[in-house]
Amino acid sequence: MERTWRWFGKNDKITLAMLRQIGVEGIVTALHDVPLGEVWTREKIRDLREYIESYGMRWSVVESLPVVETIKYGGPDRDEQIEVYKESLRNLSAEGIHTICYNFMPVLDWARTDLLHDNPNGSSNLYFSYAEFAYFDIYILKREGAREEWAKFEFPAGVGQGRNVLAEADELSKTMTPEKEHKLVENIIIKTQGFVSGNFSENDEAPIQKFRDFLDLYKGIDKAQLRANMKYFLEAIMPTCEECGMNMCVHPDDPPIEILGLPRIVRTEEDIEWFLNAVDNKHNGLTFCAGSLSAGAYNNVVEMARKFAPRTHFVHLRSCHIFPNGDFTEASHLGGRADIVELARIFERENPELPMRVDHGMTMLGDEERGYNAGYSFLGRMFALGQVQGILATVDRELGIEYKQPGFFD
Repeated sequence: MERTWRWFGKNDKITLAMLRQIGVEGIVTALHDVPLGEVWTREKIRDLREYIESYGMRWSVVESLPVVETIKYGGPDRDEQIEVYKESLRNLSAEGIHTICYNFMPVLDWARTDLLHDNPNGSSNLYFSYAEFAYFDIYILKREGAREEWAKFEFPAGVGQGRNVLAEADELSKTMTPEKEHKLVENIIIKTQGFVSGNFSENDEAPIQKFRDFLDLYKGIDKAQLRANMKYFLEAIMPTCEECGMNMCVHPDDPPIEILGLPRIVRTEEDIEWFLNAVDNKHNGLTFCAGSLSAGAYNNVVEMARKFAPRTHFVHLRSCHIFPNGDFTEASHLGGRADIVELARIFERENPELPMRVDHGMTMLGDEERGYNAGYSFLGRMFALGQVQGILATVDRELGIEYKQPGFFD
């Protein structure tokens, strides 16, 4: 697979010169300075593409060209925003960029409660605590109906059996401080969302109220309606994708659970099968994020990879570990539920040119002091990329595929 890296533009503290040295072939990025809902112009796309190419790499994948909320909930300006989206697709295609990773998650792009959770080896990882998330929902967000929903919450078979998340959230309320609440808000809303082209920024003065306002947009939107809205969007853009050779690949919900009263429609094998069949076009495909999928105890990640490899246009190789109580954390790229070694075999057989990135990595060896975006450390991801490069070299030898380390003796 093509070894790619998510990079956040010219202001990223991790430079392209650094990435070239560690074996990165392709860059995964976006026009982060373009406001939501505006056309990406050819001039801006070309400027960034040429900058990337000046370092000997290519712009492999757009992650992401955001699908604005009005398209997701079916607002009055949905068709207008779809036309904006199609124009951006045409401009990207004209500049030679043909793979778009996007998501159809309402409001939140991804969610964790702890961004620096201690590992036994002294590094740290992203972590999701159900009790802390329930506390955020009930006591900080004060969402209507939250207490009743958490009272009925059940874990899938095999994890969290007998656990009462609502009782744990109530117990947390006895020891919670304003400082701890502020940290939860930062972790769930700001630090995981503010650095992407999303709904929130680090400059928001009232993020809680802004969050509530976004949730209100989805009142009355259930799973069936959100599915219908996704199908409407995909059917509208597929002619443009056909015309321009654009591969759309949706990212699974992260985490793959229903949260905050919002429907989630890309979290299980059945969900993926539904949207691929609903708009049965080769340009309508999947970003196979092994990390997101492995956070769901009900997902058999390897079997899903075998089933959906022909419609996969982009791969995120990472893995999650689910604790017996149901909480989960990012795992080593050689551990966790995802079995990255077998996934490498599956996707190398399907298409050795498929772009892949290691996605989240440990925070280690001073990463936490360098101001990197949450989940996107340098040394931790470099360590993960080294692990995955070794996996790929071994798998390629098994399969009789030539493995070439970029940058050596070209």
